Amino acid sequence: MTETVATKKLTNNDFADVMFDRHSVRVFDPSVKISRDELQEMIKEATTAPSACNLQSWHFVIIDTPEGKEKLKKSAMKFNYPQIDSSSAIIFIAGDTQSHEVYRDVWTKVYEDGKISKEKLDQIFNTFLPLYENASPEFLTLDATIDGAMVGMQLLLTARAHGFDANPWSGYDFKTIIPTLGLDPKRFVPVMAVAIGKAAEKPIQTDRYDVKQLIDYLD
Repeated sequence: MTETVATKKLTNNDFADVMFDRHSVRVFDPSVKISRDELQEMIKEATTAPSACNLQSWHFVIIDTPEGKEKLKKSAMKFNYPQIDSSSAIIFIAGDTQSHEVYRDVWTKVYEDGKISKEKLDQIFNTFLPLYENASPEFLTLDATIDGAMVGMQLLLTARAHGFDANPWSGYDFKTIIPTLGLDPKRFVPVMAVAIGKAAEKPIQTDRYDVKQLIDYLD
């Protein structure tokens, strides 16, 4: 387990611009290529996202070659072909329903680094670990999906902070996408694909619903 520390100076540190001016891009400049080192750096930074019980139930597949993109198309819907072809890379996020199997290793490292006490370590192992070891497949799937969605949103913002554009999409066959990516369908569940590159056209800037329509208060 490694510490997550940003080693690349971000192109855009303006939080308001990164968050509020982010828009989904579906047509990219095919001449723009992002190195695997930078893609890995963006993923590393995105994984500072929170996760349930620090399980970090996410896994990433990078698709950045013509051969890989053709394989991806076997499970992608055709209306997503333009962004598959034009983006520098697609990062597919899968939820890992077996992440709890290394739970002891993760938290033992936290304890050995002096970040928690032995009492806290025992509390974690006796409270959270049994919950996951005895959980239903449905619980583990939902939990991993939520974790994957959290890191996916963070990846979108990280890509923009690196000076790129991105688009999250789920237009694929949910039954075949995991084996198409070479992953074990008994372990991994699909969350989202994120296409990354430089926009080739101005994205549509959509409005948002009135926030008052979206809120209830529980008294």
